[in-house]
Amino acid sequence: MKVILLQELKGRGGEGDVIEVAHGFAVNYLLPRNIAIEANKGNLKQLEQRKHVIEKRESERLDSADKILAALDQKKIVIGAKVGEEGQLFGSITAQQVADALKQSIGVDVDRRKIDLHGAIKSAGEHPVTVAIYRETKAVVIVDVVDEKVLAAAAQASAVEVPVASEEVVSEDALDEVALDQPVED
Repeated sequence: MKVILLQELKGRGGEGDVIEVAHGFAVNYLLPRNIAIEANKGNLKQLEQRKHVIEKRESERLDSADKILAALDQKKIVIGAKVGEEGQLFGSITAQQVADALKQSIGVDVDRRKIDLHGAIKSAGEHPVTVAIYRETKAVVIVDVVDEKVLAAAAQASAVEVPVASEEVVSEDALDEVALDQPVED
């Protein structure tokens, strides 16, 4: 059965494409979910009239995908995890953790289902991860898994301010003596 896709169908085509599918797939899945409509003469005529709108929308999506690709490709993100003595993780890094780290460090919101970890990440170190952006556009992000204790220590070290010595240095004993000399007010 020939149908016209109203939205992208993974592995089959994009919006406005006329594709051939099994009758049962079209009747039971595509048509009830408004993913596609039947490709009859009237619908094909409407498709020709809407073709320029679909092409404009597609070019906007491709431009957006190129911008996201430029923001993500070959970037390095750091994720903290509990690491054992030999570099093995207690558990593994999930696609959701990678998506959260991308949102936090780079500012790009990525659906976890579009992240391919190439198997489970169960060891510390750098791991390449593929992020599907749009159709054939994919970015490779480097995920650096480090011990969360090391990460926390580095964050604490950067947050600690070095005190600047003032001209007048007062010892703690002098402060205690000053406090004792002050009359107590009721």
